[in-house]
Amino acid sequence: MAVKKLCESYSKSFRGEVQRWGCMKQTGVSLRYMMEFGSRPTEKNLLISAQFLHKELPIRIARRAIELESLPYGLSEKPAVLEVRDWYLDSFRDLRAFPEIKDKNDELEFTQMIKMIKVRHNNVVPTMALGVQQLKKGMNAKIVYEDLDEIHQFLDRFYMSRIGIRMLIGQHVELHNPNPAPDCVGYIHTKMSPVEVARSASEDARSICLREYGSAPDISIYGDPNFTFPYVPTHLHLMVFELVKNSLRAVQERSMDSDKVALPVRIIVADGIEDVTIKVSDEGGGIPRSGLSKIFTYLYSTAKNPLDEQSDIGSSGGLTMAGYGYGLPISRLYARYFGGDLQIISMEGYGTDAYLHLSRLGDSQEPLP
Repeated sequence: MAVKKLCESYSKSFRGEVQRWGCMKQTGVSLRYMMEFGSRPTEKNLLISAQFLHKELPIRIARRAIELESLPYGLSEKPAVLEVRDWYLDSFRDLRAFPEIKDKNDELEFTQMIKMIKVRHNNVVPTMALGVQQLKKGMNAKIVYEDLDEIHQFLDRFYMSRIGIRMLIGQHVELHNPNPAPDCVGYIHTKMSPVEVARSASEDARSICLREYGSAPDISIYGDPNFTFPYVPTHLHLMVFELVKNSLRAVQERSMDSDKVALPVRIIVADGIEDVTIKVSDEGGGIPRSGLSKIFTYLYSTAKNPLDEQSDIGSSGGLTMAGYGYGLPISRLYARYFGGDLQIISMEGYGTDAYLHLSRLGDSQEPLP
């Protein structure tokens, strides 16, 4: 598909509308609000939710489309980035073309449309990663990647916004599920066991390690499996999966280089009054201090880049992000989305501890970029 600059391929009036909506104020919501509002998915509430999204989504999408036009170092001109920008503009156009939502039929039609928008944006992360790769290939090798602050800050804003957009759409769509799982309100599990989610994510990470290396270190999980709190299990699964996968890779590769037995990766779940903290601890040799500043950037990875080996992003499966250099920074954004955080502490020559903090209170507003 041919992609052109915004001024060449879109009318002046459409460009003006994107600019106008991109200047409007965004409205953040909290986990607690989503949970309380969604606990009564009546026809009236679904109508209110759709009307809110009808106004909110174009604002968030327009902001990202505008930013995609003005990225530094020529990143906006890369074919993959132009493709992502066109997805955002198409979604903005679809939302603005949809008439005012007045009744149940309008609401159901709108829900189908935003479902399609969510699908359209499924491959945004690998496609943007490809755009950054295209940029890196043309750059002077002497440029220090962590010095490219503008790009890192843009990608943080861009991916944080994407998490929010997908959460809002997914939550609204899921409220239409006639047979929701017990204790679930849309995407939110009101009685989620972090130990159980950690176990499931660990098994997925371990199976990938087995597939890639032929063996995998053991994983020990400590914590009360009966402890629960309200959270989004898919978000937690993604974060723990990423942390455990990194630990397994470090331990496995260290044990292959020596005669030592691979030591288990330890996961500890602690329930505090304000935070639930999950610690993923390994003895995989750690990260040198010179590398610690790079682990949350989008232009760094110690693994081989999968985008160098395949051009068809749609076939990448998406189960492993090793090599994009995106796993840790995006996991930290997921943690921060609902008021948590992710910290990495490492001892070179020994191992790494990752601390995933999740807000137990659920009352922090979305951080809106």
